[in-house]
Amino acid sequence: MTTAAQRSRTDSSAPEPGLDDVPRYALAIGVVLVLLVPAARGFSDTFGWMPLWLLAMPLSAWWALHRFRLPYEPARGHEQAQPRRRRTGLQARRRKLPAVPRRQPQAA
Repeated sequence: MTTAAQRSRTDSSAPEPGLDDVPRYALAIGVVLVLLVPAARGFSDTFGWMPLWLLAMPLSAWWALHRFRLPYEPARGHEQAQPRRRRTGLQARRRKLPAVPRRQPQAA
């Protein structure tokens, strides 16, 4: 069985390693700034909420670079998914409802 790291290396849609480093470094720098600089945790009139630009935007760019793949979670031993069973009967048909006579509007 292949691991997620092996699968991503062999995947043809994997991003270029040099291009992958840019959002990762931007995210690392943003984490350090938010943790160490109190002004990086606040609001700026020019940029808005700073953690958005220092953490969330580099993280979403990195995730978009990987084409929005969800994190890989290996199947647990006895909790593997059961294949779905198909029904053997025919699809139920809709009944035609009896026509309901409509009342015509009456003049006053």
